[in-house]
Amino acid sequence: MKFSVGLQYLNRPFIDCIKENKNHIYEVYFSWADFPNGRSNQLMNDNYTSWEMLDIQRSVLKEISECGIDLNLLFNANCYGAESLSNSFYNKIGETVDYINQNYRLKSITTTSPLIAEFIKSNFENLKTRASVNMEIGSIPGMEYVSKYFDGYYMKRELNRDFESIKILSGWCKENGKEFYMLANSGCLNYCSAHNFHDNLVAHENEISKMDNAYNFKGICHQFLKDEKNYSKLINYTNFVRPEDIYKYEEYFAAAKLATRIHKAPQSVLNSYVRGKFSGDILSVLEPAHSIYPYVLENGEPLKLVKLNTDIM
Repeated sequence: MKFSVGLQYLNRPFIDCIKENKNHIYEVYFSWADFPNGRSNQLMNDNYTSWEMLDIQRSVLKEISECGIDLNLLFNANCYGAESLSNSFYNKIGETVDYINQNYRLKSITTTSPLIAEFIKSNFENLKTRASVNMEIGSIPGMEYVSKYFDGYYMKRELNRDFESIKILSGWCKENGKEFYMLANSGCLNYCSAHNFHDNLVAHENEISKMDNAYNFKGICHQFLKDEKNYSKLINYTNFVRPEDIYKYEEYFAAAKLATRIHKAPQSVLNSYVRGKFSGDILSVLEPAHSIYPYVLENGEPLKLVKLNTDIM
């Protein structure tokens, strides 16, 4: 299995890890500058100005490209607000993609917007378009509806352990000349009722950060996992695939995406999936990497919920 991994521009050990594992890397995915995306603004850093961060971003993308690794650009925000259909917005996208396409090893675009996908296909014949996992596509009709816009699809994460559905969806993609992808290490809860709400907040975080806010919303999952009685439900309420099991998916997917853009130890994530082995609390490999201390979800066959001995000798 090859892997799609997300950049952390200031994490030199992770960048080196990506390069060292280039034979296992399908692509590196990233968002550009201040475009809203499915994670926080990559240019926001307490130690650097936005201009300095943009220079760092350019330097890292050049380094990755020169290493011979393909790039995937994200326009995967759940909302672009009043700009969503505007000429100025699409002019900005066009100028951005044209710049990246000419200067780096850009091969594809992942987006939640059928219109952005249509714009890319109409103006950049060399680039492929891919439906984001945030579109939650998990059926043949769901793929058919947007088939003219997208060359490939991320599968709805809740289907990760449903091999009957995977075989059907993968078969349709092969028959119709489409690429099929999965997200392997999501820590999100299945069928989260607040998932879209949370993604919309992330898309507007720049505006939200300037307001006098009444609440600080970190996600329903964090609140859910404050209650110890919910710990035993974690295996069934999540969709992650263990590194040891990732080989089972290779025949169905072009690549497996690893969520690494905000992970505290992305090298561990990548190395674990490349090696097909991880020892310890499997939750630490996921993004978000939930902590339920003093419990851990011990990786193994089967997974075990274990309470650590916290007594001090």
